[in-house]
Amino acid sequence: MNDWNIQSRSHGCQGCEKPFSDKQHYHTLLTEDKSELRRLDICNDCWLTQYQGGNEKKGFLSYWQGVYETPPAKPPEAIQKENAETLLRKLIEQNDPAHGAACYILAVMLERKRILKVKEQIKTEGKRIFIYEQPKTGDLFTITDPNLQLNQLDAVQRDVADLLEHGLNPPAPTEAAPAPVADAAVGENSEPPSAESPSEPKSLDVA
Repeated sequence: MNDWNIQSRSHGCQGCEKPFSDKQHYHTLLTEDKSELRRLDICNDCWLTQYQGGNEKKGFLSYWQGVYETPPAKPPEAIQKENAETLLRKLIEQNDPAHGAACYILAVMLERKRILKVKEQIKTEGKRIFIYEQPKTGDLFTITDPNLQLNQLDAVQRDVADLLEHGLNPPAPTEAAPAPVADAAVGENSEPPSAESPSEPKSLDVA
């Protein structure tokens, strides 16, 4: 099973394929298919005729209800500093195990800010998996608990702070062009320009 993934809310019933209307109530089922968590969004009619009766009977792991909201038109994307949610999405898309702990910390941060909500906790293969929902978009985030120890926490927090400050793929530093050589000789009374020492990098405070 993937340690993390994102599953977007469907725009229509996956049972009868009818599109959802704005403010329509729907049902979300979470099933396990070949060691992968699979999301299924269905309308109320399909729930009553096909799926109602309990997860033990129908074989799904979890179930909840939601209200579909028609997504607004996307505004032009502005160039802005990385925030916790966009960073989490990018890390999940990369699917790099090295960022597993950072994904977990970002999800916890977003939960505390009430941007993500825990819908379910699942234990499988000795791992604890959290299913988070972004209420505004309906997206589901699957995040595995990396079981961090106290002596690992500071390093992960510094990693997250650095990613938030500089982004996931910061541009490579450009090499400074060599200074032009002056044609005229320096006079005897001329003083060579003093070289200023480079400023010290600012330290990041990690809460």
